[in-house]
Amino acid sequence: MTTDLRELAPADWDRWYHVLEHAFGGITETSQERVLWRDLTEFGRFVGAWDGDECVGTAGAFSFGLTVPGGARVDAAGVTMVSVAPTYRRRGVLSAMMRRQLDDVRSWGEPLAVLTASEPPIYGRFGYGGATQELSAEIDTVRVRIPPAARPGDTGRIRLRQVRPNDPAVQAACEEVYASQVPVRPGMIARGPGWERLPVLNGERERDGMSPLQCVLVERDGEVAGFTLYRVKPEWDRSGPKGTVELRELYARDAEAYGELWRFLFGIDLTSTVRARNRPLDDAFQYLVSDVRRCGLQVRDALYVRLVEVGAALEARTYRTPVDVVVEVEDTFCPWNEGRWRLTGDAKGASCVRTADQADLALSVRELGAAYLGGVPLISLAGAGRVTELRPGALAEASTAFGSDVAPWLPHGF
Repeated sequence: MTTDLRELAPADWDRWYHVLEHAFGGITETSQERVLWRDLTEFGRFVGAWDGDECVGTAGAFSFGLTVPGGARVDAAGVTMVSVAPTYRRRGVLSAMMRRQLDDVRSWGEPLAVLTASEPPIYGRFGYGGATQELSAEIDTVRVRIPPAARPGDTGRIRLRQVRPNDPAVQAACEEVYASQVPVRPGMIARGPGWERLPVLNGERERDGMSPLQCVLVERDGEVAGFTLYRVKPEWDRSGPKGTVELRELYARDAEAYGELWRFLFGIDLTSTVRARNRPLDDAFQYLVSDVRRCGLQVRDALYVRLVEVGAALEARTYRTPVDVVVEVEDTFCPWNEGRWRLTGDAKGASCVRTADQADLALSVRELGAAYLGGVPLISLAGAGRVTELRPGALAEASTAFGSDVAPWLPHGF
């Protein structure tokens, strides 16, 4: 390979981003989208692969705070915008960028790297394991109902209000609700300045006949208790209206506000379908609806996790039950992680240090990444032949301890 890797300079951003767009099909994004992503680019954390004056590869890493089991926020590199020019495939460009990036992440002192994969097979060889899943639904709201809420006392305390999603005061209120939910669920990321613009992008390219973005707040005693962002696609046939509501975001501080927002979406005039593309695997709407079979549920992979520093990463989270286990880790791409680690922990904290003791479990760093947020049981990975139990009972102990009471979830891409 004759390419040179170097930090992305602001003057090169347009050429660099053009390579990214071309690698993902060649469709130019709207000016609104391009401006947002340029504003969010952290130039000291993005690299380009260059062959002379030609950019042939792109990769970046946002600086995120990622919620882990126990509620702590851990520094994580949000790997993004990875691409290789079609004429430079199979020449080691991707491997070189991944090598540079993980070395950089380690030097920044961030124990985790996370990404969403355009194709699942790509990143396993670099140590990333699929750690979360997302639930999609296409709900027939003609046949499926949500029962009315039982509201003792003054029903006037709750009200729904239609607002403009681009209103700065509305965005601030919605961000407060979102931020209140970040510590609750592993996999959620704290949104820094500028990221509040992402949910309200309203480009024509992705609308596919949908309305502009709409926003409804649910308020209790004048305070915002939740919100939803959605679009409506009007549609008619000979029988009448059969429009679709496309849910983009829905967050609520409590069950009452959550239920009110779902009831509102189900009741929008001239529609017969609610489509939700990314919800938590254990989303409570499944237990509100009258007929879950008619909700068209589907599951797919979402966030991939890579432990950059095994010891620091395993110490950063807590464990559902007490655990004392020695794990032998294989990590050929980041050899500083290889060897035996003794993990001891419980719901209050953890320690993970090097040890010469006999191993209880053997696995690769990819499996540790998959299990890290508590959504993929180690015992299931063992059933697939990807974790080996070396001490009887160690697998069940560790699998239970690594679990999470709520399903991990990545609320949006990056």
